Amino acid sequence: MDTTTGGTPTIQYHNIPDQPIPSLVTSPVPQFQRQQRHCFGDSNPGEFPLSANPSIVLHVLTGCNLDPQDLAKLEAIMNILADIRIDDAADCIATCSFFRQPAHFAPDHELSLSELAALDMCQTRAIFKPMTAEERDNIKQRCGGSWKLVLRFLLAGEACSRREKSQAIAGPGHSIAVTSNGVAYSFGSNSSGQLGHGTTEEDWRPRPIRSLQGVRIIQAAAGAGRTMLISDAGQVYAFGKDSFGEAEYGAQGSKLVTTPQLVESLKDIFVVQAAIGNFFTAVLSREGRVYTFSWGNESKLGHQTEPTDLEPHPLLGALENVPVVQIAAGYCYLLALACQPTGMSVYSVGCGLGGKLGHGIRTDEKQPRLIEQFQTLNLQPVVVAAGAWHAAVVGKDGRVCTWGWGRYGCLGHGNEDCESVPKVVEALSQVKAVYVATGDYTTFVVSDDGDVYSFGCGESSSLGHNTAAAEGQGNRHTNVLSPEMVTSLKQVNERVVQISLTNSIYWNAHTFALTESNKLYAFGAGDKGQLGVELVANQTERANPDRVDINLS
Repeated sequence: MDTTTGGTPTIQYHNIPDQPIPSLVTSPVPQFQRQQRHCFGDSNPGEFPLSANPSIVLHVLTGCNLDPQDLAKLEAIMNILADIRIDDAADCIATCSFFRQPAHFAPDHELSLSELAALDMCQTRAIFKPMTAEERDNIKQRCGGSWKLVLRFLLAGEACSRREKSQAIAGPGHSIAVTSNGVAYSFGSNSSGQLGHGTTEEDWRPRPIRSLQGVRIIQAAAGAGRTMLISDAGQVYAFGKDSFGEAEYGAQGSKLVTTPQLVESLKDIFVVQAAIGNFFTAVLSREGRVYTFSWGNESKLGHQTEPTDLEPHPLLGALENVPVVQIAAGYCYLLALACQPTGMSVYSVGCGLGGKLGHGIRTDEKQPRLIEQFQTLNLQPVVVAAGAWHAAVVGKDGRVCTWGWGRYGCLGHGNEDCESVPKVVEALSQVKAVYVATGDYTTFVVSDDGDVYSFGCGESSSLGHNTAAAEGQGNRHTNVLSPEMVTSLKQVNERVVQISLTNSIYWNAHTFALTESNKLYAFGAGDKGQLGVELVANQTERANPDRVDINLS
């Protein structure tokens, strides 16, 4: 069993109370002859001190950064070997019966050692810590009755949504950046008060939202003229337009909110993520439940609501008892990445035009439906992205799948054909992907070595290609039908860990690239100040990645 990701792990012995040596060895270790025995045989105290205090082994396990799969393998191996009598006393420690019998120490006398190790690691997660005993038991049952599955659920949510880490959101005309310690910055278009600064004046300079001083933000979502921020206490703050639809093509709304306001209808739900579509908002609770509101009266998410309805409605059907770790909103549909005992899966609901729901047909789905193609491909999804009209997934093995409208080559298959089921991007077969982002007919992929590939619509230089072109030349706007490395980002000499790009059909796109040292780079359209960098003369965009002056550390 491989317990490391490379090199020798640093084992941390934490949460072990100081004990004098006599508490572990109560008498001198007697001389005894080598013989076959179990750890709980007739030995005197001190012969096998680990069996008397298995918490030592527990903390060795938790200090090795084991994942839930490692713990499950450990438990399976110990169940097989626990009855085997061996001569070597050192090997006996690894196979003694306390690995499968109740370990008589806190916190739970009924758990196996691997389950205790998983629970111990769950207790280190920021979202798990404030849960009550009842809430912890509920999430355990929702995840399949195992702390190993709860741990997998928590880790998956942190990984795909960059929870508790710095992040940048390239919204339609405005942008949000969140530092690793929870400070939210905003900049760009502000006609609806979507920057949260108490005004409606646009500003290219990134400024912290001062009314949230003292509130730690862990996640952000940006839509057309509206913004939502999630705090570490699970509270949701919203500002900007009070209704959905683009200003030019939908209802503007009668009320503008220019400073962050708590969403009262969500006060009883501990929210960890929000996603904004063109006609709706979806939020994800700590327990993995999805709620939607303001979808509109066509009930495309199974709800008969009005466009201004702010009451959250649980997304039931197939997802009623399935824990979700990530949600992604397109123009008129929603994707949900779910964590089940059998593995990770993706569900979709909403408008099916172009095949973007991934079911092989182009009809709407009013209730969440499992995308079965990933089972056929033997692919375990770990990150999901919903563009305006197309979608993408990264698998655990690093493969990338795309589906939906293929206009401008945004699916990366070398053509502009639509795909109604997820299809592996063969041009990336030599790349192990770890992250994917989608926008309006554009797609970005980040590899495990920090390289970035992009394809699709080249309008507004948002793909980052052809940056050597002189100003005024149009070849940097060329559409790209197959993945190409973004060499301009290679020049920053740092690994890229996140990409965010505009996901709106009515705004010119811009793109953010975040590096592992929390440096933020921007390129693409900047006519409203959404790049966070100052444009000169008649500039409306930046072809080369430009450093945004924000300290995200």
